[in-house]
Amino acid sequence: MPVEPRTDRPVAVIGGGPLGRRIGCTFVASGYDLHIQDSSAEALQGAMKYIDVHKEEYSMMSRINKGREGEPDRGSPVTLETYSHTHFGRFEAFEEIAPAVSNAWLVIEATPENLDLKTNLFAELDVNAPPDCILGSNSSLFRSGLMISKVSSERRKRVLNIHYPVLPAIRTVELMTNDETSPDIFPYLENILGECGLIPVITTCESTGFIFNRLWAAINHELLHILSDGVSDPHQMDLLWEHFFKNGPLPCQLMDEVGLDIIALIEDDYVKERSLNSKLSADWLRREFIEKGRLGRRSEKGGLYPPRERPTTAEATPTSPYPAVKDIYLLDVGLGSNAPDASQVHTNGKVLRLNLATQKLTPIVVRQPLPDGIDVSLSKQRIFWTNMGRSTASCDGSVWSTNLDGSETRCMIAPGKVHTPKQIAAVESREQVFFCDREGTSVHRCNYDGTQHEIIVQRRVDPESTLLDRMRAWCVGIAVDDQHGLMYWTQKGPSKGGRGRIFSAGLDIPEGETAETRTDIRLVFDSLPEPIDLAIDAQTQTLYWTDRGEHPTGCALYRAYVGGESMDLHKVILARHFHEPIGLRLDKVNNTVYVADMGGSLYSVSLEDGVKVELIRNDGCYTGIALV
Repeated sequence: MPVEPRTDRPVAVIGGGPLGRRIGCTFVASGYDLHIQDSSAEALQGAMKYIDVHKEEYSMMSRINKGREGEPDRGSPVTLETYSHTHFGRFEAFEEIAPAVSNAWLVIEATPENLDLKTNLFAELDVNAPPDCILGSNSSLFRSGLMISKVSSERRKRVLNIHYPVLPAIRTVELMTNDETSPDIFPYLENILGECGLIPVITTCESTGFIFNRLWAAINHELLHILSDGVSDPHQMDLLWEHFFKNGPLPCQLMDEVGLDIIALIEDDYVKERSLNSKLSADWLRREFIEKGRLGRRSEKGGLYPPRERPTTAEATPTSPYPAVKDIYLLDVGLGSNAPDASQVHTNGKVLRLNLATQKLTPIVVRQPLPDGIDVSLSKQRIFWTNMGRSTASCDGSVWSTNLDGSETRCMIAPGKVHTPKQIAAVESREQVFFCDREGTSVHRCNYDGTQHEIIVQRRVDPESTLLDRMRAWCVGIAVDDQHGLMYWTQKGPSKGGRGRIFSAGLDIPEGETAETRTDIRLVFDSLPEPIDLAIDAQTQTLYWTDRGEHPTGCALYRAYVGGESMDLHKVILARHFHEPIGLRLDKVNNTVYVADMGGSLYSVSLEDGVKVELIRNDGCYTGIALV
């Protein structure tokens, strides 16, 4: 039951405090007009200033306003082509509720946690808001069902909880019914909130505390038990959380991986030791899952997640696997965009964030000149990427970094200092990035802040040589094995030429040598179709790379063991039939490698058997990949 029109009418936020102004800012940053109301003039002044200062930071998904001549209707499906520019919505302050909501299509209250206050407020909103307006409460303490005693029966179908935890750091938004809310409201708002760069999570029934607060309450309870029992201290627990829960498998996936029968046995021990009631934990798990043969990932019937289907024939199309990571960062080089002005194609690149669970693509940084390589520092919570520049014939490449949400974007290496930077690798132990420069025929590195930029490999090129010969020195992909003190890079050779190579060398130039004369460079593979990006599993010393060469040996994903001394190393094709593959990224926890191609697709490939699954396909033109 959508409201119409949603673009000619404002969103209204009741409450100009710290969270209300942040909620409003998400809509303004995505092109929606906003009415923000508060009885305090001081609060309104602060809210207006906050939105004006921070709307750029909140522009996680660039939107194009409806009504602009020649631009798409915002009621139409949002595609990557609509992300070229960010157009902010207008925002206006109101001290009275009635004029603030008189023409709103959505109202969200962010007032103090007082049930009587909220009940009376909803009664007032029911009277003053249009009949088709959706009313949401940001309350985390009270269910919206407790607030609607004075609301008409017809309006109750349009009332729900819309809970934002901590903006902008946390992007999830929980949507919860009042048990009378129309089911059509939820997919409608899920789409809109997703366009605003948020991650909607929907509860299936009323629940005090929603999902996150219930999880957080259980975690707090156990943390306090650990502290009071003297098992650990806050620093150790936070360290464990940061390096396991934050970057490791997701909790329900982990239970499926361990096995639900094992989880039930573990729960039995806690129940016995602490004299707990097992009715809603181990007993429920056995009744609903274990006794039905749903033991987890190893079971043909699956577990908490459905079973992972396998293709029955070589031509069968497998279904999507479990979401292996929380977010994937992608680079769209921009060449595939349906831009009306062809002269703008070379500045239409984007840094995108893909949430696998919701399939939402959110632009983080736009208007980039041919972005190619990307990596993430988890310790610094920063993204690093390379731009090849407007023209590969000129030395106008650059290297950039930004926070995970696209804020505090900084240029690390300015145009003119590097020619055509390609794949980039962040090395946490050194707090350095390594990257290749294609036309510059070199390998570079610098610190995370861009200082100490130096060339560490310079390939010799005869000025009198042909273009095809010079292409043999083009450095493209790079992977760093800090554990063994080695880096690997590709020299792609001519397109589809079968003259590509992979080399390795130490991370530092040998003493007394230079980037051009260093003697520790080793040829690993020769006569490859057209090798591009690299990834290394340091533990097993297995190298992975994408290859853009001709079928059947090109447009493939390769791997090889590179720990031996023999020059005749055995390489195998793990998966093939990509459309100009570029970026790849290992996910060791889930035994998966992700591959992006210029044809607009992102794939997951099983490291066990090479099963390839197309996760997304659209009009993008994808190069680099990074995982968070």
